[in-house]
Amino acid sequence: MTRDVAILGAAVLPVAKWQQPRDAALQVLEHEVLAKIVIEAVADAGIDKSEVSSLAFAQPRPYTQQKYFATFMANYLRLPCTGSVQEILGNGMTAALAFEAAANDIRLGRSRVALALGINWESAIPAVEHMMNSMRATGDVDFHAPFGFTPISWYAMDAARYIHEFKSSREELATVAVKNRRHASLNPIAQFREPISLEDVLAQKPIVEPLGLYEVPPRGDGAACIVLVDEDVAKASGRPYVRVRGSGFFHEGAHQINEVPNDMIALVSAQRAGQAAYLEAGVTASDIDLAELYAPCTIIEVLASEALGLVPRGQGGRLCAEGATSLGGRIPICTSGGLQSRGHPAHVTPFYGFFEVWEQLTGRAGRRQVANARLAVSSAELGNYNAAMIHVLEGVR
Repeated sequence: MTRDVAILGAAVLPVAKWQQPRDAALQVLEHEVLAKIVIEAVADAGIDKSEVSSLAFAQPRPYTQQKYFATFMANYLRLPCTGSVQEILGNGMTAALAFEAAANDIRLGRSRVALALGINWESAIPAVEHMMNSMRATGDVDFHAPFGFTPISWYAMDAARYIHEFKSSREELATVAVKNRRHASLNPIAQFREPISLEDVLAQKPIVEPLGLYEVPPRGDGAACIVLVDEDVAKASGRPYVRVRGSGFFHEGAHQINEVPNDMIALVSAQRAGQAAYLEAGVTASDIDLAELYAPCTIIEVLASEALGLVPRGQGGRLCAEGATSLGGRIPICTSGGLQSRGHPAHVTPFYGFFEVWEQLTGRAGRRQVANARLAVSSAELGNYNAAMIHVLEGVR
């Protein structure tokens, strides 16, 4: 019999440019930063560190000099573990896979307390190196890379197709960036918090047509730790917690831009993974109170929200413009500020989604609190949503 899993505590580093250039005299050390976040998260959960028996790390970006980072951190934290110590990699889904690995140790009875954690340092890496080593190489290096494809370019093609298919517009999609900055202005851990207008978004320099600077994610650094426990531990604590009600995963067997003709804006993986998560949770999309979506660009928030059934297909842009996906609207989406404004420290980004859901479902979200929030959905993706992992989470107070 598998055990039920709950989030009992969490802590994150505000998203910002924390990394120092390689030749800087003073360096901000990743292991020291992450250790402080772990201490904060464990204290937030009200547990003793001796109760932790599994560590599931999001593998750092390749710019991190310390290899075997997981076992290095187990030593630095003085955390002997009887469950597992592992380091996981999966592009934008990396942190979600680490979360799932920690949860699985609890489900299988290997641990009663497990940490899903990681750190992402990349902001001081020269742009040319970052583009060649991390961005262009994410596509097929023989087919995509020679033509200059990067993740933003295929998201831009998604946007162009969506505008054509559903008679949307750049202005309509740009309202997602305005909405997310408004949410971020209420979030103390967000990278960019100064409110912006639609005119501000449209006035920015183009990155890849039809997406401009404010419609794509910035580079930033972050660190996070999520404390997962057997639900019996959460109940015994007497504290509010978040139950993992359901999860789903689907990989469509494609890599970025598929050479086999398909509906490029359907996000089939999100549809299938979402259906599996809803089924396991015993809920439907109409039961969800808020969503924290992995959406690097404005168009991807629209497509993911449609694929998950949160809004009707072809209407995501229009409904955002009308306020349906804003705080106070019918289905608030990305109340953290999303990847464009809260920030996108890639390998730990899904942890920030779990953190936002944790704050919302335990009533900690302050001025961005969704009233009476009980059920939330979070998503993570693997390259142009060729694969998706979806979680349905429930607040218990």
